[in-house]
Order: sequence, then structure tokens, then C-alpha cells
Amino acid sequence: MNKPYVRLDKDNVMVLLVDHQTGLLSLVRDIEPDKFQNNVLALADVAEYFKLPTILTTSFEDGPNGPIVPELTQKLPDAPYIARPGQINAWDNSDFVAAVKVTGKKQILIAGVVTEVCVAFPVLSAIAEGYEVFVVTDASGTFNAMTRDAAWTRMVAAGAQLITWFGVACELQRDWRNDVEGLGRLLSNHIPDYRNLITSYKRDRG
Repeated sequence: MNKPYVRLDKDNVMVLLVDHQTGLLSLVRDIEPDKFQNNVLALADVAEYFKLPTILTTSFEDGPNGPIVPELTQKLPDAPYIARPGQINAWDNSDFVAAVKVTGKKQILIAGVVTEVCVAFPVLSAIAEGYEVFVVTDASGTFNAMTRDAAWTRMVAAGAQLITWFGVACELQRDWRNDVEGLGRLLSNHIPDYRNLITSYKRDRG
């Protein structure tokens, strides 16, 4: 059964960046490392550009998962940072859930490592509590395409929507005229081909 089009609303959405940790990143094989890093940082830039409440979380940093990728805390210094002592599902951590609820937002953009665990588990938990959840697929990573696709299928069956960081940026922007320079700069910083487009646009306008 087809579901109605639910748009991302910049006034009602938060971003959850789950377990982008140095140890876990070594497990990501379904996307090239440089592209994956670019996509994660692009999503962080989207969150910053649209002033979206953003929560960073890690699991068992003292173990093999390792510390959070430093670029995220540098880019989002004011974001709540929940270092979970061991809970695999971030939703099992009361501090994390409290940070989510205090935002007052009902839409969730989520990305993390690895897709079938660190992303899927809180996605399913959030949906069960009535949130609209959008999984940013290209800022999430895992072992291979088979495990990724299984996770996507499971989350979609529960009601999650799959989207990319570029789709997020454009759906939140709604209209180029809202800020052509700002959005163009954000996209250009993360998509080389788009930089060519914007360069051409600026040249043609003198």
C-alpha cells in the first residue's frame, strides 16, 4: 500500500549521528572510505546549515569501537555528545533518549556505523515510539551490500524512509531562491561535479 509523501520539515527534524567511531569505520566496505567520510561530513554540514538539532553518540569507546571521528566534534562542537558505556542500541541509553526528546522534534534523520545494528536498532525503536524516521543511506556503512540491503529492507518494512544527504539538503531547502549561494556552496564543497555547475553559473552571471 502506497504511503503519502511525507516531507522533511526543517522546523521539525533532528539529526542523529550514531557510532561514527574510528574502530567501526574500519568495518565499512559497502562504500569507498573517502566517499563515506565525505558523505558523513556533508550530512553534518547540512545539519549546521539548516540549524538542525544534532546529537552525537558512541558506544563502548574504551573497547575496540574506538573514539568518535574527531571531524564531527570539531564541526559540531555544540551538539550533545552521548558516550554510551556499552549499550548496542542507542535507544537503550536513557541519556540518549532524553536528548532526543528534549528537542521536541518528531522527525529523525539518522546515519551511523554499522547499518544493520547501530542504525537499524534505534530506527526501529524510534518508529515504535511514533517518530518519523529517515535513514541517510550514504552516510551509513557496513560490511557489504548483502548486510546493508537486509538492513534497509527491515527498516523500510517498519516504516522508515531511505534518503541520501543530497536529497536531505534539497528537500529541506524547498526553493533555490531561499539561498542560492549558501546551498550552492554546501553542495559544491562535497560534490566536485556540482562545483563545476556552480562555477559555470557564477561565470555566466558575471
